[in-house]
Amino acid sequence: MSSRTVQRCYYEILCVTKTASEEEIKKSYRKQAIKHHPDKNPGDKTAEDKFKELGEAYEIISDQDKRAAYDRYGHQAFKQGGAGAGGFGGGGGFHDPFDVFREVFGSGGGGSFGDIFEQAFSGSSGGASRQGRGSDLRYDLEITLEEAVRGCEKEISIRKYEECEACSGTGASPGSKVTTCPTCRGAGQVNVSRGFFSMAQTCPTCRGKGVIIEKPCVKCHGEGRVEKTSKIKIRIPAGVDSGSRLRSSGQGEAGTRGGSAGDLYIVVHVKEHALFIRQESDLYCEVPISFAKATLGGEIMVPTLEGKASIKVPSGTQSGKLFRLRGKGVPDLRGSHHGDLNIRVMVEVPTKLNSEQKKKLEEFAELCGDETHPESNSFFDKAKDFFK
Repeated sequence: MSSRTVQRCYYEILCVTKTASEEEIKKSYRKQAIKHHPDKNPGDKTAEDKFKELGEAYEIISDQDKRAAYDRYGHQAFKQGGAGAGGFGGGGGFHDPFDVFREVFGSGGGGSFGDIFEQAFSGSSGGASRQGRGSDLRYDLEITLEEAVRGCEKEISIRKYEECEACSGTGASPGSKVTTCPTCRGAGQVNVSRGFFSMAQTCPTCRGKGVIIEKPCVKCHGEGRVEKTSKIKIRIPAGVDSGSRLRSSGQGEAGTRGGSAGDLYIVVHVKEHALFIRQESDLYCEVPISFAKATLGGEIMVPTLEGKASIKVPSGTQSGKLFRLRGKGVPDLRGSHHGDLNIRVMVEVPTKLNSEQKKKLEEFAELCGDETHPESNSFFDKAKDFFK
């Protein structure tokens, strides 16, 4: 008996049981078809034969009437003159396995395995609406710390699609007739049946536009929008920080054929400041003071974003001492409170001394006792074991 006279069970070919549901059959066929598809196995005759065998099995088992006949009469149902042959056209033939494959994977064309696979799993139907909303845009804006703290208004220039003035966004020349597409009735999509599946495809008549334009606008070529440079004024609220994102509604790209415009998102970047460091709502500034001022105490002038302020330095101030000016920091975006300005004083050691200054300093050092430098004495008491 030749190998062609012994036919394998269709359920076995599809790797399913006789009680399998339609969804289980489709899922299993999909898995096996991908594995044995000729595009994935070029030159492999065995894989090609298995792929055709899968197509034959799926054509029968996926059809309720054919499946019922097969369950009752087996392969004899589809042979010439068989018990079930009359209902299925006789001859026992089956359509192109590639058509079966496209039926399961939802492709309407004759593309390659890769094209069909991509369409089947991309989640895209290929359709388009009559009016398309414009794209959202992003603009990165750099501002100074002063502008971030006080708020400001900026004018930016951006290249984007704007509504075509010649046709007012309709895409049609003045006086030209615009009619609803008779094929898709304005939807831009048509449903195509593939076996017991139905999928949406771009309307071939209007190419997804949903309308038929008698005479497209010569300026925008029927798009309803043109690309140009636009100037937009942006209000920056007080308290923004690097990474803050502001939305300007409707300032994105214009939609197609009168569709609504997208939004413009402004991403703020605050420049580094020469004097101040920002930490959330607080500002920090390091101010150098002389050795004498730190020792004797006194008043010093410090910078703020509003000008200058004075602070009193007590005698014996150590380097790194922090002084707080309340409310001189950054306002929060809700405006409920201001942060603080923190002044960190750094004691500056003299680097160039003349002979008289050195002499005076040496005299001062001789006059200093243990009580003059309490922190040094405390440190060396703790570290004395390390010096033995």
